[in-house]
Amino acid sequence: MAVQHQEDPQDELAARLRLLQEVSKLGVRALARDAGLSSSSLSRYLSGQTVPPWSAVISLCRLVQRDPRPLRPLWERASNPLPAPPKTSRQVQPPAPPTGAPRPPRNDLPRDVPDFTGREGQLDAVLAAVNDSRVVAIDGMAGVGKTCLAVHAAHRLTDDYPDAQLYVDLHGFTAGRAPLDPDPALRTLLAALDVPSEKIPQEGGIEPLAACWRSELAHRRAVVVLDNAADADQVRPLLPGAGPSVTLITSRNRLMGLDEVPPVSLDVLTPEESAALLARASGDPGGNDSRLARDPESAAEVLRLCGHLPLALRLAAARLRHRPGWTVGILVERMAEGATEFDTAFDMSVRQLDRAQRRFFRLLGQLPGSTFDEYVAAALADIPLRKAQMMLEDLLDAHLVQQPAAGRYRLHDLVRQHARNAAAEEDSPADLDQALRRVLDYYVHAAAAADATMSYLSPNRPVTAGGPPAELPKFAGKHLALLWFATEYTNLMAVFETAVATGADVHVCELPRFMRAFFARRCGTTHLNVLFERSLVAAQRLGDPFQLAEAQSDLGFARYNAGRMAEAETAYDAATPLVSQAGDPRSQAELTMRRGYLKWDKGHVEEPLDLFRLAGQQYAAADCPMGAAHAVAYEAWAMLQLGNREQAAQLAREALAIPHADPAWPPTLTARITLGVAIADEQPDEAVQHLNQALDMAREDGHKHNEAWCLNCLGAALRQMGRYDEALANHQQAFALLDDLFEDHWKIHFLDTYAETCRLAGLPEQALALHRQALELAPKLGYRHKEALAHEGIAAVLNDTDPTQAAEHRVAAQAILKDLQVLTPAT
Repeated sequence: MAVQHQEDPQDELAARLRLLQEVSKLGVRALARDAGLSSSSLSRYLSGQTVPPWSAVISLCRLVQRDPRPLRPLWERASNPLPAPPKTSRQVQPPAPPTGAPRPPRNDLPRDVPDFTGREGQLDAVLAAVNDSRVVAIDGMAGVGKTCLAVHAAHRLTDDYPDAQLYVDLHGFTAGRAPLDPDPALRTLLAALDVPSEKIPQEGGIEPLAACWRSELAHRRAVVVLDNAADADQVRPLLPGAGPSVTLITSRNRLMGLDEVPPVSLDVLTPEESAALLARASGDPGGNDSRLARDPESAAEVLRLCGHLPLALRLAAARLRHRPGWTVGILVERMAEGATEFDTAFDMSVRQLDRAQRRFFRLLGQLPGSTFDEYVAAALADIPLRKAQMMLEDLLDAHLVQQPAAGRYRLHDLVRQHARNAAAEEDSPADLDQALRRVLDYYVHAAAAADATMSYLSPNRPVTAGGPPAELPKFAGKHLALLWFATEYTNLMAVFETAVATGADVHVCELPRFMRAFFARRCGTTHLNVLFERSLVAAQRLGDPFQLAEAQSDLGFARYNAGRMAEAETAYDAATPLVSQAGDPRSQAELTMRRGYLKWDKGHVEEPLDLFRLAGQQYAAADCPMGAAHAVAYEAWAMLQLGNREQAAQLAREALAIPHADPAWPPTLTARITLGVAIADEQPDEAVQHLNQALDMAREDGHKHNEAWCLNCLGAALRQMGRYDEALANHQQAFALLDDLFEDHWKIHFLDTYAETCRLAGLPEQALALHRQALELAPKLGYRHKEALAHEGIAAVLNDTDPTQAAEHRVAAQAILKDLQVLTPAT
């Protein structure tokens, strides 16, 4: 009999309460309101920080029409915890933490300005509001210094909030682009916290995503700056819940809808503060011999023309600092009359640039994303990379470009708007359109290069969207490629939307195709389904057989990975004649493999095996050894499920014998898992070695689905060896990972194996529970073979205690298997 790991009763109670929330389909605030609780208290109950009073448990149960009495013993244990028993050698221990130095906390804050001036009262108010309410909203007109104050305060708070310092621009008032939706904003913030995509909800709208964000903040001390918010609705899902983390919001509007968030409103600087800032930013101390002191009337005029706004003052000061021969009077003369104080300052800065620099500056305003690097800037302007780097340095010196992080640049909203206005006046529409097309071309080609570096299953596709830029980033390994995708994610989505809006249909077709591997590891399946739906529409407009074939095949695979089996089959049926018509051998092989996956998971046997073999032949004919090896590896996996262990092991060894530069390429993972389980009886030491190597590969790759797969198969192999305690420990680790996944359809792949281990380990009740969970899930997803396995598993558990029910389940299994033309369920 295996000894089970005892979960902390407070954590278990919190998990049961979260199940009640899932049944209610309500967000925390709505659930708290309907149950008569405060949302902050409910957040603590759901996160396990506080044991709720019994009356609160009753209220939650009544709300979803559940009997609270079964929870009473658990509530009593959580309310009066006993001392933890000493560990024994038979207890399942949690996995050891990874070795190596811990990663430093994430700090995305822009640089704190060295000339921060004034604002003592407002800074005190911000810090006091954070201390009392943990959230503060800083509002004021454009250029008044909201971001500067928020970033300065965030830097002051860093020591007290050491776990993370995050910054995101919500683009509430960015010229040329829509405000950032809460969905991508939350995904960006969760990615900054290194939250695996498997823990990030992919369905259900904003509320589950916001709940995930609040849950992650609940156990961290982090400071978050939400800059440039459009309104309260944009910000509300991004606010923290329970826990110590703090958030600073900036907006040009007063966020009246956030009643619980204290506001701090900024006005322009006082004349004294403006004069001090101008002196400090210009490098002029303001003494009797200084330029400002020698011409106080001109200095006062500069302050007036700048409107006492910090942004305009810094731009004017930059001209004085870099022009030591100028007098303040000359500075005033350069400020064109009749323009706004912003345009006066911007025009004055831009006039100091040469012709090429001015064109470069104007074009930067056309970028559809947020921050950018020198590569896309060079592509935008169609200039060499080195020249783009030098021009960006010049614009930094002139305070026309900001550098929030090393290698990343951005334009302030007002500067961006000025650049766009200037471009509309000085550049032809054709020139601006060509510049924007070069940006779209760059991102598709860069995404293709990053995808190729990641060396996953899909073979490289030729890019047909526009021409390649002169230079692309160099990706020294798949992890740097993944980092590039994560850094550029919001830009890539903005580029996709721009391509849709401008009718760049080839770009719309190809960009999501080169992001599939990234989405599998960081963004899940829901968003990718939406992108491929729009790609299909673009391909239909193009009428290109190849693009249409790829779009249907890609959409089918996205549907399959989301557990939408019927829709996947429909897409594959539509893709099959198109792929044949397109005549691309790699596309044919890829679609053949995908159809094999689908047929196998639906419970067929001969047809998917034939498809895997055909795919191997097609990949070989297309000179794609990686695809051929994967076809062999997956055929081996299928043979293993059918009980043909010797043939499965032989095929797995064939796949492993195919050479490849990357030891972690996908066929190796599949083949090692298959070989480990196939030889577990005869060669247990070698089997465990193969399975542990596969597990290490999955963890190094950061793919949680594959990690769970490896752990589950390791459990199956250890069960065959009679090592039940170790087997259960691995299954438990696998399901701990799966519990973090919001794509529940993945669980169907692992339930029967775990249940069989429980049965043989002498845990019949747990085995029954797992088989019944599979029996409930399989019909919903269309996994009929798994449904048969669940019936067979229940029959095996009940055979001695309830032979009548066991016989009924066995008959049900045989009926399904007969329908599927499968003689024996997988073992």
